[in-house]
Amino acid sequence: MPIKTYKPYTPSRRGMSSADFSELTASRPEKSLVKKVVRTGGRNNTGTIMVRHQGGGHKRAYRIIDFKRDKVGIPAKVMTIEYDPNRTGRICLLNYPDGEKRYIIHPVGLKVGDAVVSGPASEIKIGNALPIKNIPEGTFIHNVELNPGKGAQMMRSAGSQAQLMAKDAGYAQIKMPSGEVRMVPDACYATIGQVSNTEHNTIDLGKAGRSRHRGIRPTVRGGAMNATDHPLGGGRGKSKGNNHPRSPWNQLSKGFKTRNKKKVWGWMIVSDRRRSASHAG
Repeated sequence: MPIKTYKPYTPSRRGMSSADFSELTASRPEKSLVKKVVRTGGRNNTGTIMVRHQGGGHKRAYRIIDFKRDKVGIPAKVMTIEYDPNRTGRICLLNYPDGEKRYIIHPVGLKVGDAVVSGPASEIKIGNALPIKNIPEGTFIHNVELNPGKGAQMMRSAGSQAQLMAKDAGYAQIKMPSGEVRMVPDACYATIGQVSNTEHNTIDLGKAGRSRHRGIRPTVRGGAMNATDHPLGGGRGKSKGNNHPRSPWNQLSKGFKTRNKKKVWGWMIVSDRRRSASHAG
């Protein structure tokens, strides 16, 4: 996916870049797989802001994605490759022989006209979904389940892929993009390949307006606030007041561990991403 740059005829255009969308083959989504998105602006049912910096933005229609891939053993043909405003990767439309249509996350290398299938007997081929126990070690995968049958929860964003490292005693060890190695039940499904739109992280928005189009509102530095509004606020001039970086609710933001060790998933982390990064260095 090439990145498109612009002539700097305005200051904001100088650094701006975007995807050229040349890989897309359809401009409108499949109507039967679209539903309305109810926007909250980050507020709960009482109107209290629970998530800051959300609001506004362009209207979106939600594309219903098949994360379960539970139509086992039935090959489907790739009809279109489309843009999805709700995610960073592309999506593609599958057409099954019985007439059913489904969207899946589009992997790198999957083209219109190709056939994909899911199930334990599927071939190790880009776009096919299999239980992890049926996938050879060393294979790169995406759309990985955490619980069998729940649907994919990991490796769903643009360019994401994990590597299957080992399998033992009903669990598989997967190396995440962060370097963390974690265990997943080997009955969980995963899809072969890497999520498309791999150059998404190189795009430069170029101006504040493009963030607003995405529904992202401005973030103000704590040090620019008053003392009553933030632990870093107040002071004469630009001062942090001998405080470490922290949130408005006084939680340290650097080095403070927030993972709950008592959760059932804690023991499934074989190698933490921070430890693995330090060992690599």
